[in-house]
Amino acid sequence: MGNLLKHIAFVLDGNRRWARERNIPTMLGHRSGYDRVKKITPVLPEYGIRYVTYYTLSIENWKRSEEEISNLMELFREAFSSLEDYAMRHGICVKAIGNLGKLSPDIVKKIDHITNLTRSNDRLTAIVAISYGGRDEIIRAVKKVAHGVLVNEIDIGSLDEEMFASYLDTSGIPYPDVVVRTSEKRLSNFLIWQSAYSEIFFVDKLWPDFDEEDLKNIVSEFSQKERRYGK
Repeated sequence: MGNLLKHIAFVLDGNRRWARERNIPTMLGHRSGYDRVKKITPVLPEYGIRYVTYYTLSIENWKRSEEEISNLMELFREAFSSLEDYAMRHGICVKAIGNLGKLSPDIVKKIDHITNLTRSNDRLTAIVAISYGGRDEIIRAVKKVAHGVLVNEIDIGSLDEEMFASYLDTSGIPYPDVVVRTSEKRLSNFLIWQSAYSEIFFVDKLWPDFDEEDLKNIVSEFSQKERRYGK
């Protein structure tokens, strides 16, 4: 059997380059990336995977052009509005992590709705990292801890890694066994606390071209790895 891959996390890179290679609008690249997510997600439980995290929008991505950000927000509105039937049909529990306060209230409302609607689904938990940055997440967690100490809710002497992790966006979610990055070889500020001992796979493909065969290869290779956790 080897190692069982329970949580896989994806850095969805290459949508814009995929569009440029085909001389089509950037937005069509992002839509193709979203379509790929919808194709890959339902097959994950077939490989024993119970959690998946998708890095959809980083904190740094807010610096992109106003037109691209506007188009991305429309895609998020469309995606979260249309996910209800898809998530219920496939038994997917949808969660979101990130600095959601940067999103418009209507998108946050859609996220809250799909989160509440699917909370009892247990075939797969899909976490959407949106307006997310690992450093930003840690800073927000530090502020929560500092406030807790200030109001005497937290004994600073009892603070350890487990307690600190409970203040992160991913509280209650197991750390990823595997982080997959398509087309580039860097983590780009993604789950930097949680991925301390994750296996990193770099796939030389643009995200819209990632397919089940790539997934199968990752699961197979992971199952044979010796995980030492620094020992």
